[in-house]
Amino acid sequence: MIAQINPGTLINNRYLIQKILGQGGFGRTYLASDTQRFGEACVLKEFVPATTKEEIIRKSKELFEREAKVLYQFEHPQIPKFLAWLTENQRLFIVQEYIDGKTYAQILSERLSRKGKPFSETEARAWLLDMLPVLEYIHERKIIHRDISLDNVMLPVKQSKPVLIDFGVVKEKLTQVFSAQSPHQYSLQGSIVGKVGYSPPEQLRLGHCYPSSDLYALAVSALVLLTAKMPHLLIDTSLKWQWRSYVKISDSFARILEKMLAESPTERYQSAKEVLVELNKNQSSFLRDDLVSSQLPKTIQINTDTSQEQEKQNEINTKSHTQTPVSLEPEFLEFVGRELTSFIGPFSSVLVKHTLQESPNIQQQEFIEALAEAIPDAQRAQEFRNRIQLTPVKPKSKKLQSSTNSQIFIENSPAISNPEFLEHCRRELTSFVGPFASVILKDTLNQHPNLTPKQLIETLVAEIPNEQKAKKFKERFEQ
Repeated sequence: MIAQINPGTLINNRYLIQKILGQGGFGRTYLASDTQRFGEACVLKEFVPATTKEEIIRKSKELFEREAKVLYQFEHPQIPKFLAWLTENQRLFIVQEYIDGKTYAQILSERLSRKGKPFSETEARAWLLDMLPVLEYIHERKIIHRDISLDNVMLPVKQSKPVLIDFGVVKEKLTQVFSAQSPHQYSLQGSIVGKVGYSPPEQLRLGHCYPSSDLYALAVSALVLLTAKMPHLLIDTSLKWQWRSYVKISDSFARILEKMLAESPTERYQSAKEVLVELNKNQSSFLRDDLVSSQLPKTIQINTDTSQEQEKQNEINTKSHTQTPVSLEPEFLEFVGRELTSFIGPFSSVLVKHTLQESPNIQQQEFIEALAEAIPDAQRAQEFRNRIQLTPVKPKSKKLQSSTNSQIFIENSPAISNPEFLEHCRRELTSFVGPFASVILKDTLNQHPNLTPKQLIETLVAEIPNEQKAKKFKERFEQ
């Protein structure tokens, strides 16, 4: 095995090694800085052939380059960008975007130590709805990840959606070359790319991979989030999944997971899109049933044979449970919803509604804390608390309305001189582009400090890639 690279080493006269991030049977991963991009952080993945045979090294380099070119074509916000591939002194490297964040294995561990409970069904559903489009994207391009687990899914610090890392495709192809040249030495290694417990039987036993193989591993990951138990603890001695007793979820969601976990690849969903369709089909009914069950008094849940008088009283009780607490003003709820969107994305509206329905008389501080606990990363959860507590929320007045309606367009003074208007812009923009709204607004004002309110809105509209969303953003300021 080639020795690991020491910190301070310059690779390809460009990438300065900072530290080693991980090591496995296929090589090592390093954190490096790109000296030609102002020291920007990046990841160097090194694949080390455990051989000195020139023929094997030559073939592995050819294959490595071909596979790296495929990965280089990926353009997806939830996949780290493949920046380059290179060879140096018989070492093979992929240069990849560095993701600053935590793996979901780390997030689950921290959550258990902090809250003592795993992910809820609502959270697991949202996680799958975020992950499945990523698999749909790579499968459409004939790439199978092969190594999905909670260790290979990260939540970046400044992003609300998970990111899929560490593709096993290059490992798989390299081991095919090695096993063909030296079958006795590489036969075992060449058949196992993935993690025992997460990867399906056909992958571990035969080395075969299909799109449904990734779906299997994704379902296992969801089970670990739901149960907080490692996969081997959810399988009995006959290698059958036995997880239902560890978690209480809806039957519709359980059926989806069970189909994803079918032993035979042909019995599973054949595409990520199929799973998305099924999840979306029952998502609305799940949320409705979940909210209704949380609204109804216990007497209704256990006694369905009520008199007309009792039914009337139940209707009154139900209505009282759906009212907004007096302590939470509409302006405050709107503000909190927008801030939460910058941390967890569009799912925030569902979470706010669910929290209010579950605790109709909740106080302001308890409400903030309940929402903060739903943010997986502890550091980002604290940042959310700080934002809510430090930012004053004023009831809408004529003065505020005049700063957000069409009158702002005839003002000639720079927008930067109106903090109230800028804060309103930031909140509105956050609901369309997420946490990067603050960065966009700051950069725009730095480059054009004398923009009038109308000019600022027009500039921000141009920063929203989706034409329909850009139009809606502009309309909010024309009301």
